[in-house]
Amino acid sequence: MSRSIRNTSLLSLAVAGMLAGGLSSANAQTALSGDQIVQTMGSAARAAPPGLTAALIRQAVQQHMIDNPGMPITWKPLELLDNLAQIDVQIQFALNSAIIRPESYSTIGSMADALHHPILGGYKFVVTGNTDTTGNRKDNLALSQARADAVVEALTTTFSVDPSRVEAVGLGEEALEDVKNPKNPINRRVQLINIGKYLPGK
Repeated sequence: MSRSIRNTSLLSLAVAGMLAGGLSSANAQTALSGDQIVQTMGSAARAAPPGLTAALIRQAVQQHMIDNPGMPITWKPLELLDNLAQIDVQIQFALNSAIIRPESYSTIGSMADALHHPILGGYKFVVTGNTDTTGNRKDNLALSQARADAVVEALTTTFSVDPSRVEAVGLGEEALEDVKNPKNPINRRVQLINIGKYLPGK
């Protein structure tokens, strides 16, 4: 399933009504409620591979950078996360910074509402940061990690999400939404991804 088709299906629960009110699809993503995120993240039968962790995802990203030099349009896609239950959210940050803009805390609050919901209580998640290809590839990876860290810190401190259930992973420019237009702002996004059952102590 292509990423564009997947995102269309994931957002179908919310976008139709929001677009009727004149919002763009990006704003519709930002306006998703906790209940809508629960429906998306809890309805999929796409099971994560056993033992998938944030550390393994980071290793896959590093290997992807080694295996795929050159321009993004020539890269083999990073496929590890493609079939997992996930949703894109638009979190606004200060320019070239991991400082979350105040208007994005309502979005993070909706993410937290979903993670506190009983339907999702038995699952573990990663929050991924993504950039476009503006700037240096390694710097983009570091920036995306810092931004994912900032979202996880907000979830676990401001919104009291159990830190053992959510981890941050920077994907940099390795998982572009629009590969043909790698500088498209749509590539700058945060994802919430279900990586499988939560087993306390593991």
